[in-house]
Amino acid sequence: MTIPAVLAQSRSREGFGFLVAYAACIPAANWFIQHVGTTCLPNGPCLIPVGPRGLSAPSGVLMIGLALVLRDLVQRRLGVRWAFGAIANGAALSAMFVPPSLIVASVAAFILSEAADLAVYTPLQRRGLILAVLASSVVGFVVDSMLFLYLAFGNLDYLIGQILGKFWAVIVTLPAIAWLKRRDEVVETKPLVQ
Repeated sequence: MTIPAVLAQSRSREGFGFLVAYAACIPAANWFIQHVGTTCLPNGPCLIPVGPRGLSAPSGVLMIGLALVLRDLVQRRLGVRWAFGAIANGAALSAMFVPPSLIVASVAAFILSEAADLAVYTPLQRRGLILAVLASSVVGFVVDSMLFLYLAFGNLDYLIGQILGKFWAVIVTLPAIAWLKRRDEVVETKPLVQ
């Protein structure tokens, strides 16, 4: 096998690993909301602290922030068509793992936030992986938070906590993204651009 073929095969395996992790984030987010937190409200979400003065958010924000980053990595390794497929499958998973009263809010927020992430990531990836991941994730999690809260509850009362919680989840991934970028440069691979 030639070196380019080995690299392509390695990129594909890694991309499918990112895809599986991305899909796992969706049920994990729903499980976190019900089971992980410093405070679990009766018939409500479990909350985690995300900022000063008692600012908290449902613990699922951690998985949603991670999902946005993983979607970028799916696109980097497998291409934009796979990223669109991941979004469509993620929307279906989202519908399967939320209470019936939140299906519309969850699916709409998921599709639009992931599409916004893709729209920002795609042109920025040429300028730099870290910039693209950070900027696209910020756009994605702001859209997700605003749309979900408005559709699910008719208000944006918890917007700051949602945004800050997702921001922390993205920030903790940046060292791994920087490592991946350096490793790619060493093996002289380029991201798939379509």
